[in-house]
Amino acid sequence: MLIGNLGKDPDVQYLEGNIAVAKFSLATTETYKDRAGKLISQTEWHTVVLWRGLAELAQKYLHKGSLVYIEGRLRTRSWEDKEGNKKFATEVVGDNLIMLDKRTDIHGHGFNGLPGEGLEGMSSEDAPPEPNQDLPF
Repeated sequence: MLIGNLGKDPDVQYLEGNIAVAKFSLATTETYKDRAGKLISQTEWHTVVLWRGLAELAQKYLHKGSLVYIEGRLRTRSWEDKEGNKKFATEVVGDNLIMLDKRTDIHGHGFNGLPGEGLEGMSSEDAPPEPNQDLPF
């Protein structure tokens, strides 16, 4: 479970069978006081991957700076680069997404999430297939 801000707009691509996959960076910040009472902030960056409906939702409504709650699992994948070096990436594969930005409707009333029912807290459909090839991003 992570709460953070998008570091960039979601990069959405479509795989064979018109399956949407979105990828973006997410910054989470932890703030605490050290022994001297000084406030310390520590930011971590995570790569988030969303599939199908969640990917399309991200493409439509999320942008750099958006505040989101992501629930998912860690997945580490590996590949060889052009020089034959083994590379690794650990990503958060999102199963649930809640948009936490405060939005204002046309009448100036504030609300969380998006207008309409069923958009806030959407869950992914069945688990995404394990692609045999590496994603190009």
